[in-house]
Amino acid sequence: MERRDFLKKAGVAALTATGTAALVGCGEKGDSKEVESLKKQLADCTKKAPAPVAKPKTYQWKMVTTWPPNLPVLQTGAVRFAKRVEEASGGRLKIQVFAGGELVPPLGVFDAVSDGTVECGSGAAYYWAGKVPAAQWFAAVPFGFNAQGINAWFYSGGGLELWEEVYAPFNVIPRPQGNTGVQMGGWFRKEMNTIDDYKGLKMRIPGLGGKVIGKAGGTVVLLPGGEIFTSLERGVLDATEWVGPMHDLRMGFYKAAKYYYYPGWHEPGTCLEVMFNKQAYESLPKELQVILDAVAMETNLWSLSEFEAGNGAALQTLITEHNVNLVRFPDALLSDLRKMADEVLEEEADKDTASRKVHEAFKKFKAQVGVWGSVSENAYYNVIADKYKLKM
Repeated sequence: MERRDFLKKAGVAALTATGTAALVGCGEKGDSKEVESLKKQLADCTKKAPAPVAKPKTYQWKMVTTWPPNLPVLQTGAVRFAKRVEEASGGRLKIQVFAGGELVPPLGVFDAVSDGTVECGSGAAYYWAGKVPAAQWFAAVPFGFNAQGINAWFYSGGGLELWEEVYAPFNVIPRPQGNTGVQMGGWFRKEMNTIDDYKGLKMRIPGLGGKVIGKAGGTVVLLPGGEIFTSLERGVLDATEWVGPMHDLRMGFYKAAKYYYYPGWHEPGTCLEVMFNKQAYESLPKELQVILDAVAMETNLWSLSEFEAGNGAALQTLITEHNVNLVRFPDALLSDLRKMADEVLEEEADKDTASRKVHEAFKKFKAQVGVWGSVSENAYYNVIADKYKLKM
């Protein structure tokens, strides 16, 4: 029994006992008017006794992800998200998390959320490009937003509303749930000197960046994280991108490819997502919807902080302990890739109305924040660059 219910019932019982004693006393004195008055008060008190308060309804959800089990920040971030939701809701909403392949295939997450097989999922929007072409802009755009820029677009520039609009026909509600920051350019089994070096290259690279590689003459292979190392080691892949030093070190790619290129032009600030089945989300009380939204935003900040904190140390380990060849893409190669990226974006935007709408909004906001960034972040980093050069 709840403490509050107990106290209410105890109070009524005490009052009843007091009234009964008073009635007996009055009876002994023979004051019938006082007896009748006490009877009425006792009856009224009994009628007005509050009913027991019903316990709030609880919800049990399932979340599926595209990530391998225990993958730091990505999979552990999804687990952390579920734990924080349970804590914030006082246990009213509990989410059981399944890594990629445990309940559905890693690349089957969107469909599982869309058709209601599960209530929510975690991944990156460019994985669903075959089904939702416009989704790619909400994950990573080559030479596009960094983490700061894409968050500004989502939360203050109308980007999230566009994302909701794009997912609405699929019965899915999206939220930003993390960001990798600027990624690395990838692991290559050979040196990359000119754009011609991409011809015939078999590379694991998703999203719009993959389409740029395809335009350059490469063969794009889309694999989940758990299959990349073996494919690279056996020569099924000539190159792969993944995330950044913290995760690349853990995946052991340095054992299978000699050259580690930067910068990550293809994913300068990749957004991770949590998505909810529309009916499941809307069936929740408003306060639980707010908790989901707030914890998603908190996880977005937490994940970026984890990447920023961990990548520097991991990069030093790769260089000093594993003798990795850290190489910057040549300027001419980056220039060629950027031209191809512009062409790819226009071609992709022309494929459907939603993609064109999102692309135009993206370009407009990029121009807005780009001007500011050139006199703020970029200018500042150029000032301090010499002091923080990588120790090789």
